[in-house]
Amino acid sequence: MARNEAEIGTKKSTFMKWIDDRFPYTETMKYHITEYYASKNFNFWYIFGVLAMVVLVIQFVSGIFLTMNYKPSSADAFASVEYIMRDVQWGWLIRYMHSTGASFFFVVVYLHMFRAMLYGSYQKPRELIWIIGMMIFFVLFAEAFAGYLLPWGQMSYWGAQVIISLFGAIPGIGEAIVEIIRGDYSISDITLNRFFALHVVVLPIALLGLVFVHIVALHHVGSNNPDGIEIKDHKGPDGVPLDGIAFHPYHTTKDLVGIIIFLMIFSAVMFFAPDMGGYFLEHANFEPANVMATPERIAPVWYFTPFYAILRAVPSKLWGAALMALSVLAPLFLPWLDRSRVKSIRYRGPIYKTALGLFVISFCTLGWLGMQPAEGVYVVMARIFSVIYFGFFIAMPYYTTIDKTKQVPDRVVYHG
Repeated sequence: MARNEAEIGTKKSTFMKWIDDRFPYTETMKYHITEYYASKNFNFWYIFGVLAMVVLVIQFVSGIFLTMNYKPSSADAFASVEYIMRDVQWGWLIRYMHSTGASFFFVVVYLHMFRAMLYGSYQKPRELIWIIGMMIFFVLFAEAFAGYLLPWGQMSYWGAQVIISLFGAIPGIGEAIVEIIRGDYSISDITLNRFFALHVVVLPIALLGLVFVHIVALHHVGSNNPDGIEIKDHKGPDGVPLDGIAFHPYHTTKDLVGIIIFLMIFSAVMFFAPDMGGYFLEHANFEPANVMATPERIAPVWYFTPFYAILRAVPSKLWGAALMALSVLAPLFLPWLDRSRVKSIRYRGPIYKTALGLFVISFCTLGWLGMQPAEGVYVVMARIFSVIYFGFFIAMPYYTTIDKTKQVPDRVVYHG
């Protein structure tokens, strides 16, 4: 038996040598996984990057099966979705997997971005990682919006009508841009075809490319940690960071536990509450698009509503659209707005902690306000919380400079 095992091991090593002579498999695995050293004090917040990859795979796999039965035509789109739900074997599961995955994608991405704000993961030397991550966020926004039109339901149609019309507020060239996006003088069959091409081909390719570059950039610089300390600054005689451990198998086993818990929550929502009371799948979208009947109240999916609330808080269409765009772009400039001497919130002063808390409250409240009617007290509240939202970024160079910070330890602090 020992002889057989030795022969198998020899054949395996010979095969791997044949592969490595033609493709850097072993070298890549070492650089990115088995000999990629990450800080030993990663906590709960560091699971969301991996979960984003898990949801991305779910979206790609479910999306491929959906395209096998979906028909991108204004006459057949809604009926094809109904066909998938009612007649395709396991079609209802595939559709709910995709729709639930879209919302969970944004849950995970928002929490991933919040973790970066907690521990200063956008600061030097990780500015480029943050910029690439924000580009992923922008493409994800476009991908979600393009997919939002495809069911051709009432809210899909009229929501797209409202968002596309915002480009018309651009002086001089606005109407031309709107016509280019629609491909017609109104949202029609050609608009649906364009959005389908963007959703299933163009944007997924861009997303995959950006994710690849994001991971390569991360592994080149190294992961941040809850203490905001560069573990590469303290290496042993063998060149291995003293406070680092190999990503595999140590962090991968921890990630596996998180993935299992996440999939349990994901499955519970998908099987028992796929529409989440109208937040994940709006009730109006279970009706076919009717160009002659405007819904009583038009509101986008929950992950767009914070920015939609900012849009409606401004009376001017032009300035409302400009502020909405700026609210999405503002986090891109965090590496240059944050002047703090420390990275982690563990060692920051009370001013930043208060500012970040107010920012989170304003973002969540704006998300709720974006689902409410644009009238009365809701508009007033939207204006107040929009000021708080933008104030977080505008005043950041000042309050991060004067904030009293704590002494950062030389080595990472491990809480077992």
